[in-house]
Amino acid sequence: MTSPNPGATPAEPDGSATLRAPLQPPQAPPPPQPAAPPPAAQMPAAQTPAVQGPGGQAQPLAPGPPSVTAAPGPPPRPDAEGARRALIELRHEVAKAVVGQDAAVSGLVIALICHGHVLLEGVPGVAKTLLVRTLATALSLDTRRVQFTPDLMPGDVTGSLVYDNRTSEFAFREGPVFTNLLLADEINRTPPKTQAALLEVMEERQVTVDGQPRRLPTPFAVLATQNPIEHEGTYPLPEAQLDRFLIKVTLPLPPREDEVHILARHAGGFDPSDLAAAGVRPVAGPADIIAARNAAAQVQVQREVLAYIVDLARATRALPSVLLGVSPRGATALLATARAWAWLSGRSYVTPDDVKALARATLRHRLSLRPEAEQDGTTAESVLDQVLITVPVPR
Repeated sequence: MTSPNPGATPAEPDGSATLRAPLQPPQAPPPPQPAAPPPAAQMPAAQTPAVQGPGGQAQPLAPGPPSVTAAPGPPPRPDAEGARRALIELRHEVAKAVVGQDAAVSGLVIALICHGHVLLEGVPGVAKTLLVRTLATALSLDTRRVQFTPDLMPGDVTGSLVYDNRTSEFAFREGPVFTNLLLADEINRTPPKTQAALLEVMEERQVTVDGQPRRLPTPFAVLATQNPIEHEGTYPLPEAQLDRFLIKVTLPLPPREDEVHILARHAGGFDPSDLAAAGVRPVAGPADIIAARNAAAQVQVQREVLAYIVDLARATRALPSVLLGVSPRGATALLATARAWAWLSGRSYVTPDDVKALARATLRHRLSLRPEAEQDGTTAESVLDQVLITVPVPR
């Protein structure tokens, strides 16, 4: 696939460099200009130096519906372009505290735009917790951290009824899920009973206690971490819960230059617990996220691109090495992330390269491989590489 950033390091064959050049549009030939582009969704990339997307709109496919747009609803906010600039600026703001994790920042921004959740995977010490804290500070959002342990109970996460001696009644005490960004640290270290407490939270954005639903704040996202190496004393997430995560972002060990930069910062007195001293300031807020959601929902997707997404999902189900392929929910998630990526790139339409850029991050955790395939060294990334190569790309 074409690298999203011509000047960036090309993606490795295993797909670990997906979203390596965050918020940079994939390079694709400019499609023909239609007669009347939708003015509400038009956002020229030239207004943002960090993003340079191809000009023009995609040519509708005939016969059949020319494009897919959002259901009737409120129009995009007039400051949608300002929201896009603010969300792109997040990368530079987070970099004041976190070095070399631009790809993860892109994934988190896309998830917030799509109203989704993120599974962060990386070995200890790659700044997973610091990344979430810094992002919350730069977005002016409330965040809470829950350390998932074997003795954690569901009520410790969602909240529970507590008897009040003053009123002689039971009152609901909110759990840490009542926040904007919930950091579920080492989610695979708690038993399935507690893991399942997040199912309603992630899908319905509410907590039901004693038959009464209680809505969570908006925006809300679960950012769960897990260690890919250590498996002793862990409880792997079931497929049904993995499917609730919009994307899975891997945080690799930094290259040598980035690691030298990290040590130089600490030698200069950097304190990870004091983000204000590092100069991190709010550059966006909940209003920008809402504006981004409304604008991204207006991004057009041509029928041929929709068919391409479906073909990718169906191809994963036909491979002999795959036990469980991508479901329709996974295909819908890929559509949403590709739309968000296109909007961040300054375009009002989705290209096949947008789909390719987000395919690994959106689909890798939704594949279940056969045991014999895993023993042979097959991985979800290698399966997706094969699918992306073999499935014809619409032109």
